[in-house]
Parts: sequence; C-alpha cells; structure tokens
Amino acid sequence: MTEDTRAGFVALIGEPNAGKSTLLNRMVGAKVSIVTHKVQTTRARIRGVAQDGAAQLVFVDTPGLFAPKRRLDRAMVAAAWGGAGDADVVVLLIEAHRGITAGVKGILEVLASRVGKAKVALAINKIDRVKSEALLQLSQQMNEAYPFAETFMISAERGHGCDTLKHWLAGAVPPGPWLYPDDEISDSPLRQIAAEMTREKLTLRLHQELPYQLTVETENWEERPDGSARIDQLIYVIRDGHKGIVLGNKGETIKAVGQAARAEMEDLLGRKVHLFLQVKVRANWLEDKERYDEMGLDFRDGDA
Repeated sequence: MTEDTRAGFVALIGEPNAGKSTLLNRMVGAKVSIVTHKVQTTRARIRGVAQDGAAQLVFVDTPGLFAPKRRLDRAMVAAAWGGAGDADVVVLLIEAHRGITAGVKGILEVLASRVGKAKVALAINKIDRVKSEALLQLSQQMNEAYPFAETFMISAERGHGCDTLKHWLAGAVPPGPWLYPDDEISDSPLRQIAAEMTREKLTLRLHQELPYQLTVETENWEERPDGSARIDQLIYVIRDGHKGIVLGNKGETIKAVGQAARAEMEDLLGRKVHLFLQVKVRANWLEDKERYDEMGLDFRDGDA
C-alpha cells in the first residue's frame, strides 16, 4: 500500500428493513449479511470489506434501530449504536416510500449525540417506489432536520446510485494504511457467516414470531482431504412445538432449508459442502450468555 491510501469504518444505520444488509452486500460484491423481507433479521454487527480505488471501506451492517422490548432486542439496539459510535462515517438509510416515520424521527433526535465526530450521510433507498418530486421533498425535509454531509438517492437492490455513494465514502474515510488484506471481504468468522446463511433460509420459510425465537450455531467445521468441508449446525428453538415446525412434515422443511443453505455456502467457499442440521430445544436461549457471545452481541447490553 502506498502513502496515498485511505481506510475507515462506515456504519450503516436505520430502521429495520431499510435495506442496510442489501446495501452492504452490494458494496462488498458478495453476500456477507443475510437479507429477508422480515424485520430485525440482522442481529450482530457484520463487517464487510470493500475497495474503491486506493481506499478500503470497512462496512458495519448494524441491527435495525427500533424500540426494544426483550433482552435480545436491547442488545441488538446497543450493538447498532455502538457500531455508529465507533465509525469514521455513518450512513443513515431511510425508505423513500415510507418517508419520515416515527422511528426515523427517533433516530434523528439522538443522532448527533451518538455519532461523535463522524461524518453522517443520508441515503434515501428504494427510490424506484416514488416519484422524483416526492424524493426531492423528502430530501429537503431530512436535511432541514439534520445537517447531513451529503445526500444520496439509491436503490440498494438494483444498484442505482450505489457507486456514487461508494466513491464519496472513499474520499470521506481518513488517510492511512488498509486495515485488511485486499482479498478479504469480511472479518466475521466463516462459522458465523455459515450460521447466518442457515438462519436466513429458516426465516424465509417460517412465518410470524418463530424466526425471532430461534438461533443457529455452527458446532463443528471439518476440512476434508478431498477439499470439501463438513459443517454441523445446531438450530436452537425455545419450545417443543417449534421443533416440529422447523422439521416440517416428514422433515421437508429442514431438508429444504439445508439444501438452500448448503448451495449458498458452496457458492461462498467455492467448493463442496456437506451440511448437517440438528434441531434442539433450549427454552432459555434468549437468556443464555453463550448464545449472545456466538452472535457477537454483548449479553450485558440486554440488561433492562
């Protein structure tokens, strides 16, 4: 790396489902954070590493900011604000079609006190859902409410405006040596990314409250002589009845989840994966410190 390099942390914050994980994956050019239509699916601070010219951007995809009710919720919100407080640049994502919601107002009220000296940019996402006049009005209202360093109109899903945002971020992070090797796309352990992939597939197949009451851990990862990997994962649920839902009729649900997760892991690793899933009932996992450690959350942040 030359002396002209830049590097820094970029925190993506916003309400649940604002598109933070989709934007992170777009910036990195690979899937490192799970994406579902359900809210509050990102639990830990996932870091993705991207380059733009001589700049290295370390993106922190934070859990969505919302009014927490349970220990897990409180730990997730603390992780989100912690990610913002540690960043060089913060990007607040809002949804174009939803505008300034009560949740966005709540974020704006405390934003200045939470981000320290970090530059804050506004990214209005999902711009394809509204007309340009509404976008301009929303941008004006948001910039009247907070002195954003820059405003971007983007579609994280389609890629519109994302290169412009990335290039601006490259100039906004401080000068300095790169923080990670140039071929690294995430500092999250592969075990954790693999567990999140399986949790994503479960979330997409299951409905209502159940996805928020289960977690996935990679129990064992074995490299085989033929170059393939054997991955054993545990799916923890809090009730016996939930176990049957995860397994499905004649094991159909767990089989479909396993196939989809395995395909995605093989795509990420570029080699064959043997995935074995087991469902266990652990009634108190939401109050279990080890489960929080595995998710990259601080158990104490969940204290009421």
